[in-house]
Amino acid sequence: MEKQYRLLYDENLCIGCQACSVACRVENSVPDDLYRVQVHMQTLGTFPNLGMNYERLSCVMCENPPCVSVCPTNASFQSKDGLVHIDERACISCKYCILACPYHARFINPLKNVVEKCTFCYETRVSKELLPSCVSTCPTDALTFGDMRQKNSLVHQKSQKEVLIFPKAHLGTKPKVAFIPNRKGVKS
Repeated sequence: MEKQYRLLYDENLCIGCQACSVACRVENSVPDDLYRVQVHMQTLGTFPNLGMNYERLSCVMCENPPCVSVCPTNASFQSKDGLVHIDERACISCKYCILACPYHARFINPLKNVVEKCTFCYETRVSKELLPSCVSTCPTDALTFGDMRQKNSLVHQKSQKEVLIFPKAHLGTKPKVAFIPNRKGVKS
């Protein structure tokens, strides 16, 4: 049976430290000024009652990925386990997939002249039964990753007890990345 991966991002536990982004950069040799994963910060409230809101941006590994159907060379493809990959040997950098991605999660790596995005560190970690580098590095456990078919897995248990938001769900892309929304209110 194929795995059904999910990544949970808990906005309540994130402290905006950028450890996930740095770990991703190192693991995947991401060039300066480009990102496979970013955490954006927003200040909320009015002084002295301030708070922070954090938003994670990356590929959400759609079940119905618009980036795959527009690729003229099949460089963008979906594996049996539902993850979206890029075959760099087949990529011609036409940018169709970049334009089709509603999550703005793809970019051209100028060092290799190919499109790149988050892969959940599939080649280097997940395929070896390791967690993606962002998940293993997070100091507050704001990220949880695993196979939803394993009922005893932490990702499955959290998914059952939390209210989840799937980014841009109205588009019908069916993301494998879900957010536990921020419940930390700021008094103004």
